[in-house]
Amino acid sequence: MSTYDQSALRAELTRDEGRRNRIYRDTVGKTSGGVGRNLDDVGLMDDEIDLMLTNDIARAERFLDGNLPWWRQLDDVRQRVLLNMAFNMGGRLLGFHMMLTAAKAGDYETAANEMANSNWAKQVGDRADRLEKMMRTGGV
Repeated sequence: MSTYDQSALRAELTRDEGRRNRIYRDTVGKTSGGVGRNLDDVGLMDDEIDLMLTNDIARAERFLDGNLPWWRQLDDVRQRVLLNMAFNMGGRLLGFHMMLTAAKAGDYETAANEMANSNWAKQVGDRADRLEKMMRTGGV
């Protein structure tokens, strides 16, 4: 077990390194973030990636709750489709007016067709194909 004051060390490192919630280039040109984390050399650990993913999914849920509260009435698979799209596109998801109207009404065939016939589908390829199938069928 450590005998040093971890709280004091954290405060000292934060003072010395700074605390940034954005990626930046440090004084020697390394990609860094947080409290002096050298992302070029150290990268991210699996538990850190999992925490970021958990936080990003929660952010997508809050976005949907605030903008499309009806999404919670969909079945599990179609909820995941909207979460996946919100995770990927953020607010641009709201531009899918016809798809969202169809999904809300339970017209999953039309919703899937709208997804397939979008620029987004061309950009994300296999992801769109998979999500479109999930929207259409309610299965994976």
